[in-house]
Amino acid sequence: MYEERTYRRVSKPCDLVCYEVVHKETDLFCCTSVGLKAFIEGKCFFYRNQLEAYARERPEFLESLRPFQPDPFAPKIVKEMVEASAALGVGPMACVAGAVAEFIGRDIGLRSDEYIIENGGDIFLRTRRERKVLVYAKDSPYSERIGLKLKPREAPYGICTSSATVGPSLSFGRADAVCVIGQSSLFADGLATRLGNIVHKEDDIAAALEEGSTFPGVTALVIILGKKLGAWGDVDLITV
Repeated sequence: MYEERTYRRVSKPCDLVCYEVVHKETDLFCCTSVGLKAFIEGKCFFYRNQLEAYARERPEFLESLRPFQPDPFAPKIVKEMVEASAALGVGPMACVAGAVAEFIGRDIGLRSDEYIIENGGDIFLRTRRERKVLVYAKDSPYSERIGLKLKPREAPYGICTSSATVGPSLSFGRADAVCVIGQSSLFADGLATRLGNIVHKEDDIAAALEEGSTFPGVTALVIILGKKLGAWGDVDLITV
């Protein structure tokens, strides 16, 4: 189990029912108003099966680091990954963790008043009360010492983080954490990858924040490299 999963020991909100759902490489941490583990397990299997079946027919879907040709016959989750990654200039798999989290969140929206679906650090959530999300940034002095305060709202949040120093995800940059907050975790996942690729040194943070702020549906950005932190947008940073 990857190092970053250790935060799950202390992240369970007492007002929600929390559980893990694991299927192959997909490792979900879910918190819902009522227990929905069996339902989420079925949805996880469903979306994984769609992605795997499509990749068997189009193996380049898994391998491409550039935008992928749209396919009108692809499953909806693939179509949305392709569309988002094309707008961002990255490969479609840059959106996969956020896509699975978001599609499951959409499916349970009528079954659970509140939910948190976390997939390898990428989160899709809806909350009726104030929540706090810690930022993990490996060996940076900011790691797990700052967090994001989320206000209650009807619309879900998509919160995704890319890192060159944490986990197995591919990044061509050096950022310890590039955190994107927006309306969609699918889109935020791909954007975090794009911005992470261009942060090689502390001086790159400002340019990455400016670039990320131009995309629609993005409400806030936080970028950490070592002792340097930059933030943009409607973000309430807290110390913990």
